[in-house]
Amino acid sequence: MSTATSTGVPELENDAASGISFRVREPADGSPARATLLLLHGVGGNESQLLSLAPLLPAGLRLVFVRSVLTLGPGAYAWFPVQFGPQGPRIDAAQAERSRLALLSLVGTLQQRWSQPAGGTLIAGFSQGGILSASVGLSAPQSVAGFGVLSGRILPEIEPHLAAPDALAGVHGFIAHGQRDDKLTVQWAHRADEWLSRLGVPHETRLYDMGHELCREELADFGAWIEARLAAGAGG
Repeated sequence: MSTATSTGVPELENDAASGISFRVREPADGSPARATLLLLHGVGGNESQLLSLAPLLPAGLRLVFVRSVLTLGPGAYAWFPVQFGPQGPRIDAAQAERSRLALLSLVGTLQQRWSQPAGGTLIAGFSQGGILSASVGLSAPQSVAGFGVLSGRILPEIEPHLAAPDALAGVHGFIAHGQRDDKLTVQWAHRADEWLSRLGVPHETRLYDMGHELCREELADFGAWIEARLAAGAGG
């Protein structure tokens, strides 16, 4: 059972096995959760920045707001270091892999805690959080029913860890990107769409008139995608 502080913000918890901290928000009406959605923030952010998304998402979800593992500064965290140059982003692949494994450990711990089947677990994130969500979904589709990449990309470095094609056919992706994104250009969304198609991963790709950000239209589409996953059996 999760608890909240006097400000209404869910208390910060820590999973010793993975080393990841997170906040849990149960369904507002007190009903049993239909599914669990892990939400991952972008580089330089923190889990509290995503709390405002709760009323914009489908009712009945247990929301887990996850804090990434690297501290950049006060209130600023990341899943892996990244540098942007003329050849595109360069990442610390070893740290990205450690973060992927830590997230998989956290997913397993939370599923055991709530007796939540993999079919009732979704993971999504903004920017670098979306990157890690895709890495989890594509490497361990048996652990989640779907993954959302909001203004992110799919790491080429994940290729050695991809699951088998028959397993990938059972996980669903949601790719959303701003056409005016100047941090991760929309070309990354096109690449993700093409790659998922080649892998045989069922997915939706949607583009919006925005920059490197989130918008209400996107969140409405994301919510509809979540509802479709629940209708397809991602509840419980």
